[in-house]
Amino acid sequence: MSTASPSFDEAPAGTGGPRRGAVAWAHLRSVPVGVLLSSVVLLLFLVAALVPSLLETHDPFATDLAASLQSPSGSHLFGTDQSGRDVFSRVVHGTGQSLLIGLGSTGVALVIGLVLGIAAGLGGRWTDAGVSRFIDVLFAFPTLFLALLLVAIFGPGITTTIVAVGVGTSPGYARMVRGQFLAVRDAGYVEAARAVGHPPSRIVRQHIFPNAIRPLVAIFTLGVGQSIAFASGLAYLGLGVAPPAPEWGALLDAGRQYVTEAWWLELMPGAAIVLFALAVTVVGRHVQERLEGNVKVRIP
Repeated sequence: MSTASPSFDEAPAGTGGPRRGAVAWAHLRSVPVGVLLSSVVLLLFLVAALVPSLLETHDPFATDLAASLQSPSGSHLFGTDQSGRDVFSRVVHGTGQSLLIGLGSTGVALVIGLVLGIAAGLGGRWTDAGVSRFIDVLFAFPTLFLALLLVAIFGPGITTTIVAVGVGTSPGYARMVRGQFLAVRDAGYVEAARAVGHPPSRIVRQHIFPNAIRPLVAIFTLGVGQSIAFASGLAYLGLGVAPPAPEWGALLDAGRQYVTEAWWLELMPGAAIVLFALAVTVVGRHVQERLEGNVKVRIP
């Protein structure tokens, strides 16, 4: 009696490609339409930041005085500025600088917030009191005043804007991180880990730190859009990246002198800022909800 040998071309039941495709499609259908649209918008911004030449229609730095201050049309989608440069191409080209400022300033703020928040949340009562008072002092300094100080010392530029926005927004992150670590430190699963004899270093490494840091992933995405909006506001006041750089805030600053006769110089860069901030906020909140819904506590 012969037995049929197993075929290597046959996948085990329930583990084939179609099954994975069905699961992926079901997961995709569960994502809200707003999140999908926001993800597409963010993908376009990412393409503009990494490979702007794919979206540019003109040289963003080429001047044509004969075509200055032309309203939006088929040849110039966002119109032209006072030097005849194509505003659409400049908005596209400035995406990389704007995203760099947003990511950099949010990273600076998060690092400072982590250092202060962890020290306050895990350092004991006296350390917590001292760090909390220091955070209150940082809150007392207006971010605009700090930006003026940094610009006076280092001059306007991308690095100055990143540091100014990062340091100015760091107290909010520090207070948030402190609250997360205080909440996790007193959680039931941490008490259970202590009861079974886990050393403090292992409790911090395996239980406190991961559960306290997890929500910050979503907070980081939300902070990027807010930092870009804030940095653009500084640039509008002449404290950010100086023209003729095509950074979004610099475009707003350059166009404010012509707001009554060339509305598109303010509207188009402003719309890009609002659209990006809205898209990254929608995606960030969705990520936050997913992370909060998938929290799993395991005490080995």
